[in-house]
Amino acid sequence: MSEALSLQAVDLHRYYQVGRGLFRGPATLKAVSGTSFKLAHAKTLAIVGESGCGKSTLARLIAMIERPTSGQLTIDGQEVVGATAETLRALRPKVQMVFQDPYGSLNPRKQVGAILEEPLEINTARGADERGHAARDMMAKVGLRPEHYGRYPHMFSGGQRQRIAIARALMLRPKIVVADEPVSALDVSIRAQVLNLLMDLQDEFDLAYLFISHDLSVVRHIADEVMVMYLGRTVEHGPKPVIFERARHPYTRALMASTPTVDAVNRRQRISVKGELPSPLDPPPGCAFHRRCPHATSVCATAVPELRPLDGRLVACHHAESIG
Repeated sequence: MSEALSLQAVDLHRYYQVGRGLFRGPATLKAVSGTSFKLAHAKTLAIVGESGCGKSTLARLIAMIERPTSGQLTIDGQEVVGATAETLRALRPKVQMVFQDPYGSLNPRKQVGAILEEPLEINTARGADERGHAARDMMAKVGLRPEHYGRYPHMFSGGQRQRIAIARALMLRPKIVVADEPVSALDVSIRAQVLNLLMDLQDEFDLAYLFISHDLSVVRHIADEVMVMYLGRTVEHGPKPVIFERARHPYTRALMASTPTVDAVNRRQRISVKGELPSPLDPPPGCAFHRRCPHATSVCATAVPELRPLDGRLVACHHAESIG
C-alpha cells in the first residue's frame, strides 16, 4: 500500500528581483529553480547543501511564509500557489516551523506558558484553563518541568529553549513540521538529545518532517530520504541508505567526504572541490557545479543535466553512471 502524502511540490520556483546599484538594472536571484519532491505522512525528508543553496528559502515556501514564484505546492490535498488568504489561514496551522536560533525565535518578554498558549489563543476558541492545561501537557512531552511554565526564555539553556520552540510548534497539532537547522546552534553534547526528542515526537504525533541541514551526520541520524540541493536545484534525491552508501553526484560525494568521522572504516577518501558556491545572481552555464567538479567535461559547461532515475535515486549529472 502506498504511503499517504502530506505534501507534494512540483517544479517549484522562487525568484527575487535584486537591485544592483544606481547605474545597473535589477537582477533576478533564482533562489529555488524547479524543485520537485514528495513528503510522505510521518516520514522525514532532509534537505542538505551549502549555505546559499536555497534550502532555507524552500523551508519558507513550505511553511507558507513566502509564496512560490511558480510551480505547484499541495499540502494536505490543497493547492497553495494561487490560494486565497482564507485557504492559507486554514492551512498554516497544519504546517509549523522550528527555527535555527532558539535565542532569537522566542519572545523574551513572555513567560513560557504564554508563549505556548499564544498559538491556541490566535487560532482556536479554547478558554484560558484549557489552553493552560494543553501548554503544561506539551511541556511534559518535550521534557520541561511544571515550574518552567512561569519562567522567561533567558532563564533556560539553549537546549531547553529549543525544546520550548518545539513545544510551541506542536501546540496546534500540525501534520508537517519544517525544522530549519534546529540543532546547529546547540552544543554538540545536547544535539543528540534534541534529535531523539524530535524522533520520539514524530512517532507519537505521526508528524512529517522537512528537515533542513548542512550537517550530514545529523541527517544520517534522523532522515528517511535525502535531497541534496546546489544553487537552487536538486542534484540528488533518494532513500537515505542509497545516498549514504553510494552517492552518484560529485557534489553529494564531496559533502560526504567533508563530514568528520572517528571511524576509520567509514572514513572516505577526501574529494577535492575547487572554489566556492557561485552567486545565484550569475550562475554558470550548463551544470552549475561544473567549475568545481573533478569529473567535469565539455558537455558539463554547456548542457544543464536533467534530474533522472538511476540506481534507486534521482540524480542530475551527465556522468553519474561512472561515479560512485
